[in-house]
Amino acid sequence: MKKSKNEQVQRFLEDIIMFNDKQFNILQKLREIVFKFYPKTNERMMYGGIMFSMENDFGGLFARKNHVSFEFGKGFIMKDPKKLLEGTGEFRRHLKIRSLNDIKDKNVDFFVKQAV
Repeated sequence: MKKSKNEQVQRFLEDIIMFNDKQFNILQKLREIVFKFYPKTNERMMYGGIMFSMENDFGGLFARKNHVSFEFGKGFIMKDPKKLLEGTGEFRRHLKIRSLNDIKDKNVDFFVKQAV
């Protein structure tokens, strides 16, 4: 388990594992991807989820009832040739991750590389 430097994020992850280990595993894998591409990423709790930032916020993870939502603050400008991003807001777009397989199937790496 990759521990967070942020105490609130770490507490959130510890709470999730007690109630939903599937979501915990998805959250951890998604966090690994973020830190693989952006090792200096900061994370903090905001809006009930984990927000990622470098100089500015670039995305966040939110545990929902049946999925984990990976939200991208500037998703509207991301390349999305397979139309995997969801959302119709002015700026944000998101991926709904329901399983560890979705992480590969929805090519999360591709979107994370574009996030900053």
